[in-house]
Amino acid sequence: MTAFLETNKQRFLDELLELLRIPSVSADSRFKDDVRRTAEFVRDKLTAAGLDEAQLFETAGHPIVYAEKIVDSAKPTVLVYGHYDVQPADPYELWHSPPFEPTIRNERIYARGACDDKGQFYMHIKAIEAMVATDGLPCNVKVMIEGEEEVGSDNLGTFVREQSELLKADVILISDTSIISNETPSLETGLRGLSYVEVQVTGPNRDLHSGVYGGGVANPVNVLCEMIASLHDENGRINIPGFYDKVADLSDEERSELAKAPFDLEEYKRDLGINDVMGETGYSTNERTSIRPTLDVNGIWGGYTGEGAKTVLPSKASAKISMRLVPNQTPNEITELFTRHFTSIAPAGVQVQVTPHHGGMPYVTPVDSVEFEAASKAFEEAWGKKPIPTRGGGSIPITALFEEVLGIKSILMGFGLDSDALHSPNESYGLFNFYKGIETIPYFYKHYAALKS
Repeated sequence: MTAFLETNKQRFLDELLELLRIPSVSADSRFKDDVRRTAEFVRDKLTAAGLDEAQLFETAGHPIVYAEKIVDSAKPTVLVYGHYDVQPADPYELWHSPPFEPTIRNERIYARGACDDKGQFYMHIKAIEAMVATDGLPCNVKVMIEGEEEVGSDNLGTFVREQSELLKADVILISDTSIISNETPSLETGLRGLSYVEVQVTGPNRDLHSGVYGGGVANPVNVLCEMIASLHDENGRINIPGFYDKVADLSDEERSELAKAPFDLEEYKRDLGINDVMGETGYSTNERTSIRPTLDVNGIWGGYTGEGAKTVLPSKASAKISMRLVPNQTPNEITELFTRHFTSIAPAGVQVQVTPHHGGMPYVTPVDSVEFEAASKAFEEAWGKKPIPTRGGGSIPITALFEEVLGIKSILMGFGLDSDALHSPNESYGLFNFYKGIETIPYFYKHYAALKS
């Protein structure tokens, strides 16, 4: 298999670059045709890789790609999950090269979706191709790649429930997370959940002259900023009644284990171009970004933002806010708590509307399972050292539903880096990571088949 991988390295990369050229932005209806074109590309590559039954399943939104390779019904089945949709590339002017014209610089692929998640799920297709081509596939495999992860995976939930028999498997394998570094492999054992809302503050019935009305009428932009500022206290804790009531606190022993992951605070600050870190008092930076809940403004707007000056007191102001959740918190309950509190703190001169978008449950996978052991052994064989268990700060909303409906655990076998600029301009993915992922994934199948026999 090693020879096959080496011989086909350039072809694998060329195919990924072709995939990255398609702007599959699920959040923007202008890209609807491109999203579908991406699904068709993935379907065709699954067929070319030697999988059977490659097809598109239509949904109320974007299609889901499915394929399988059943080598022996008595053997365990791995269900690979990934997503072919990507985040919007805005603001385009901050990219050093066009986001949908993948460019290789310094051994890295720069493009929207390079790491999240096209580069990572495509590793699985190429790894499966290598196993099939060399008669080295020791397990059954099913592949499900969706096109709505970046907008909440609402239609995937319906699909999973309706097709639970088709998706029957023993474990779900996901590459949509990261490792500590290229020198220090790691396996994420949990993800945070998500509650995402949009808020709008409305004052007067029209934009007003700021000289004539300023000082006498509530300014929705000023009010919104004050309301948002009040959502955290001086210790970085979230000021929403009931927000922490169900938070699962880690024990001192669990925190001690997580602290073993290497972390260079000065390098962290240099990489981000900041002078200092901030967050909830009493927790380290790694803990703040993984085991603690958060509330962040993702976008804010209102009034005049064009060139030059316009002395206007705006009628409306809006913001998008995301809350990352930890075990025992649920998106519906947190959204309700946020809505109730945010509405209650509005002054009498404005009206407030809170619109929920999408959310997802937190997820934790056990480290004492056969599946986790197989993943650990795979990393150890590829890197020559055991991976360190970590907790991830991001969210994959569908993982909790997989367990609820299919009754199986997910293994978070990611190969990205925190510095890959996911969701940001100049997203990238290392060539080392892409090829190392293709090399490592077959080891998981080998060890999993052996452990399950």
